[in-house]
Amino acid sequence: MPAYNEASHIIPSIRETAKTFDGFGWDYEIITVDDGSSDDTYKHLNELARENKRIVPVHIPKNAGKGNALRQGFKSSTKGDLVVFLDCDLDLHPRQVETLVQIMKRTGADIVIGAKRHPRSVVEYPWHRRIISSIYFFVVQILFGMPLRDTQTGLKLFRREVLEKVLPKLLVKRWAFDLELLALAHYYEYRIAHAPVIIQSQRDRSRIPMTAMIHMCMDTVAVFYRLRIMRWYQKQDDFHA
Repeated sequence: MPAYNEASHIIPSIRETAKTFDGFGWDYEIITVDDGSSDDTYKHLNELARENKRIVPVHIPKNAGKGNALRQGFKSSTKGDLVVFLDCDLDLHPRQVETLVQIMKRTGADIVIGAKRHPRSVVEYPWHRRIISSIYFFVVQILFGMPLRDTQTGLKLFRREVLEKVLPKLLVKRWAFDLELLALAHYYEYRIAHAPVIIQSQRDRSRIPMTAMIHMCMDTVAVFYRLRIMRWYQKQDDFHA
């Protein structure tokens, strides 16, 4: 669970996540990653870790993006055959993780992604975020043609071996991280399934600035160039073979 300047609500979010996972009856750990916050996010994460040993706080001194935070969080995980990426704002409630696990068991998929465009999804967030999401999805479909209904929803489930193979090859650290991860997983022929999600926005306004959207588009084109034009990822495999 990556977090950046989330001091105002990080404590109830992580407590709710732990309470939900306790209800599943699973063995688990929650890796909480402070991505160079300028507020008291990391202080609160340490407080949570003292009250619950299943919570593992990770601190990144300088903000480097959600993708980098997820990668560092995975490096800090110590157990578990399954790994979940979950946004800490709880727009997606952690109870939905159980649905992803059930789909993985039923389908034998290696990855299950929450998808806003799943026919059973219920999505409640501002209209401008819907427009941005739709445009980006259209661009991704044109460039990559992957059979995916979504790439950016902040709830994903992986078999550990998928991340062990794919994460070391990724270059994007910020907004297009999810796309690069899924594009490379698709290239390696990992099976990807979709899950319906319920998204209830906890914020009145999007925290994604225009400059971030521009950089996301640039990173998306860069992933396309490395994968389809330069065949950079393929060359890395050949080099290490």
